[in-house]
Amino acid sequence: MRRPHLPSWLPLDPYVLALLGTVGLAALSPARGQAATVAQGATTAAVGLLFFLYGARLSTRETFDGLRHWRLHLTVLVCTFVLFPVLGLAARALVPSVLTPPLHSGLLFLCLVPSTIQSSIAFTSLARGNVPAAICAGSFSSLAGIFLTPLLAAALLGNSAGGFSLDSLRKIALQLLLPFVLGQLTRPRLGGFLLRHKKVLGRVDRGSILLVVYTAFGAGMVAGIWHQVSFLRLCALMAVEAVLLATMLLVTWYGAKSLGFGREDRIAVQFAGSKKSLAAGLPMAGVLFGAHASLAVLPLMLFHQMQLMVCAVLARRRAGDTVPELPAHRVAEVSRQARHPAPRAR
Repeated sequence: MRRPHLPSWLPLDPYVLALLGTVGLAALSPARGQAATVAQGATTAAVGLLFFLYGARLSTRETFDGLRHWRLHLTVLVCTFVLFPVLGLAARALVPSVLTPPLHSGLLFLCLVPSTIQSSIAFTSLARGNVPAAICAGSFSSLAGIFLTPLLAAALLGNSAGGFSLDSLRKIALQLLLPFVLGQLTRPRLGGFLLRHKKVLGRVDRGSILLVVYTAFGAGMVAGIWHQVSFLRLCALMAVEAVLLATMLLVTWYGAKSLGFGREDRIAVQFAGSKKSLAAGLPMAGVLFGAHASLAVLPLMLFHQMQLMVCAVLARRRAGDTVPELPAHRVAEVSRQARHPAPRAR
């Protein structure tokens, strides 16, 4: 008797279950008093270590090699840090009829964070797209996000981020940028170790995110922020995010076509330019929003799972209808053979 299989289009990531379990733990047993101080300190240390390892892992040589495909990378950066924020600002018209001001701030913050690396590569590979371009585009977006996300948040969110100020930029520089620079400086010594032990970065990555989620949602429970969000508001938020994702998927696909990119490059642009990084966004939200981080990260967490499920279906469809592109001289040769077939031997 065969065991039942889950639908192939439903990517049940155990880590998503871990995130949901962490939210449940924060709701049932949030850290209070001295325990909250310890949890916040552990979170700060874990995030600093994470960005230190990011800096130690990123190869400067690979970064400059990827610059040769600058049109594609520039297209992804424009989608990530221009088109997404424009749509986030346009959603301001939905306040307060559809979204509350805190939820809109979280939605706008979602539009400011960089693109993903791992899932962009995975979906581009599954769809038979340009994987090296997706790797470089995701890396450039993550690197640019360290600088651009705090600056854009300062310009667009202002005091709506729960007391966001220039002091938050200083915290970003000390907690994220400084460890990243130190990682780059120590890369000659640590780069080889990280290549041999890739699981180290993955464990620090996932562990730091779980700590951020626990402290953020726990602080929200203690402050009573969750009483501000109703079930209907959550449904409305998911509907808005579905429209946002669909819009960016269409813009990246047909926009890349209008710019003259080939099919493989269009696939890379679509998957790298339409997604947002939970790994990069959550640590920044903890610094930028403070006690209001729980509502700020909620739109990002919902969008993260939504983009995984939608892009998994889309990547499989792209893989099924991908046709290898022939060089121009082969296209002409095939066309001539079709018009003047060779005589059959008797």
